[in-house]
Amino acid sequence: MARKYFGTDGIRGRANGRAMTPEVAMRVGMATGLVLAADHEGRQRIVIGKDTRLSGYMLETAMVAGFTAVGADVFLLGPMPTPAVAMLTRSLRADIGVMISASHNAYDDNGIKIFGADGFKLSDDVEARIERLMDSDLTRRLATGADIGRAKRVEGDRFRYVEFAKRTFPRTLSLDGLRVVVDCANGAAYRVAPDVLWELGAEVMTLGVEPDGLNINRDCGSTSLEAIRAKVLEVRADIGIALDGDADRVIIIDEKGKVVDGDQLLSVIAASWLRSERLKHATVVATVMSNLGMERYLESIGVNLIRTKVGDRYVAEEMRAGGYNIGGEQSGHIILTDYTTTGDGLLAALEVLSVVAQSGKRVSEICHRFEPVPQILKNVRFNGGKPLEAPAVTAAISSAEEKLGSAGRLLIRPSGTEPLIRIMAEGDDAALVSALVDELCEVVSANG
Repeated sequence: MARKYFGTDGIRGRANGRAMTPEVAMRVGMATGLVLAADHEGRQRIVIGKDTRLSGYMLETAMVAGFTAVGADVFLLGPMPTPAVAMLTRSLRADIGVMISASHNAYDDNGIKIFGADGFKLSDDVEARIERLMDSDLTRRLATGADIGRAKRVEGDRFRYVEFAKRTFPRTLSLDGLRVVVDCANGAAYRVAPDVLWELGAEVMTLGVEPDGLNINRDCGSTSLEAIRAKVLEVRADIGIALDGDADRVIIIDEKGKVVDGDQLLSVIAASWLRSERLKHATVVATVMSNLGMERYLESIGVNLIRTKVGDRYVAEEMRAGGYNIGGEQSGHIILTDYTTTGDGLLAALEVLSVVAQSGKRVSEICHRFEPVPQILKNVRFNGGKPLEAPAVTAAISSAEEKLGSAGRLLIRPSGTEPLIRIMAEGDDAALVSALVDELCEVVSANG
């Protein structure tokens, strides 16, 4: 059943739009506190972090009102990466962690991600329960008198995350002699990421570290790579590290200015951990969007690939269920459960840097593990109905799959956040892949 508020990664939308108003944020806090209160004794402890967008102040205050209204105590972390909030939820023995962020979106969007006491994102079932309660009458369930919660801003907890991140890097190695450009997207990692890299010994040059509430992800970060590519080449850096607005994803730029996506990063880390006998069950978890070239590479080194639905939360759920410790997405969400419970762009970059430091090789040598199979993704907007169930569309899909055969893959799915049908095909024959995607777009458009 379609949900009203929660999507594939929490709640997200235009700030002061339908889904992301102070009232919605307050009711999220109230409903979340009430739903999860049954699992905890005594007063709940809530930690709230945010990125640097202007509307974060508004939504943070509204969520504080919601949580305290149902008797929970709130600890405000200020600007903090999403993975840091997940880590601090556990470190501070909190019952709930909240990150206010729209990730890689522009400043005028915002969102709410919620973590349980274990640092993992909430399940679909728990989110559905929260939704149902949000739209109910909550007035009779509010705390009164001394039971009303308290709130306070905590200082210095970002240094816990800095030390935590540094401890994931091998003690026998350092980044001495490496010139690193890091682009923090004017977002949540603008202080912690440069600190971690510098304290590990790197010569650090920064981009996107002057947030003003309006410039998060604007012409910077992991979704806008022109600036960091130019900087890497200008200063002859060894590596560029591009984070997104909440620092849960990363894209690497090698010394030649070439982009290294999440599939290549997963391959680098998996091969390294396989050699050191750290890769659990010789398996990597990724989504249906990961390139066929990665699957073939992992198979060649004896590593199995498990695919999930799109969304890092589904990757994390599969990793928990199977006991796997490396997973992620092509977009740069890399989850390393030996360390953390959600995507962490900085930790993924440190894993790559540890391979570079240990091998003495250039980043371009380390990070080019396979030639990606030609892959094309296009979106088709539709006005209503169920175009994927139309006979003409199902027939076109069957025909395309037959033409690709075993030399490619076809993936067609509705967007979880917009009225779009996403059509992706990949295969060894680039011309065939392009033609099939165009044909499918035409058929879906005609029936949507």
